[in-house]
Amino acid sequence: MTRVAAVGDIHMGLDSQGTLRPAFETLPDCADILLLAGDLTRHGMPEEARVVAREIKDLGVPVVAVLGNHDHHDGHPDEVSAILREAGAHVLEGEATVVTHGGLRIGVAGTKGFGGGFVGRCAGEFGEPVMKEFVRYSRHRADGLRAALEELHRYACDARIALTHFAPVPDTLAGEPLEIYPFLGSYLLAEAIDTAGADLAVHGHAHAGTEHGMTGGGVKVRNVAQPVIGRAFHIYSLDSCRPGEGPRARGTRLPTDTDEQ
Repeated sequence: MTRVAAVGDIHMGLDSQGTLRPAFETLPDCADILLLAGDLTRHGMPEEARVVAREIKDLGVPVVAVLGNHDHHDGHPDEVSAILREAGAHVLEGEATVVTHGGLRIGVAGTKGFGGGFVGRCAGEFGEPVMKEFVRYSRHRADGLRAALEELHRYACDARIALTHFAPVPDTLAGEPLEIYPFLGSYLLAEAIDTAGADLAVHGHAHAGTEHGMTGGGVKVRNVAQPVIGRAFHIYSLDSCRPGEGPRARGTRLPTDTDEQ
């Protein structure tokens, strides 16, 4: 059993030091990995990233993160990423990583993602250059996620997880105003997940959304924005492959909500 702890949208500022550390220090007892689904800082300031770094340093479990829109706001996403990496986190953008813990090999493919909307109500790559750039940016983020998930096929992972900030499906946006759905996620992310395969998809961003969703291909999706889960993190359990067995077909491992902190 692979135990995945996840949270997003913790929005840490200079006054946040120590607020999550006590809960995070319990992770070795209940989880094999911690996923951070973006918006880790309030304004993307390097000083705020250092607060996050102190919360996650030397936790005893691997930490994998993507950035969110807040982490880009101050114009220093590369510096924010570097600070988190110095604290031991794997920060992904169109990349994959395989971490090990307790004999398990967990593959994570990550991207911030972007908006654009969902099937039947989505932006198209047509018209003014700025609109084409908007949609093209979203498509490139999704293409990076797909390529990263496909890369994980080369490894005998016990679980493969897609980690994004923006939502891949509208299910987990329920509760948000319909008018802002195009700015909360993109169907292109779900297409990437279903094409390449994953055992679980985790995202944040939608503070007023819903925790549970599913892609059209049957991959379970979880919105782990902290305002949604209402705690320091939530744990999802995935059935692991038997020894010597490669990753199963997409959607065959069903995540089960278990202990919460």
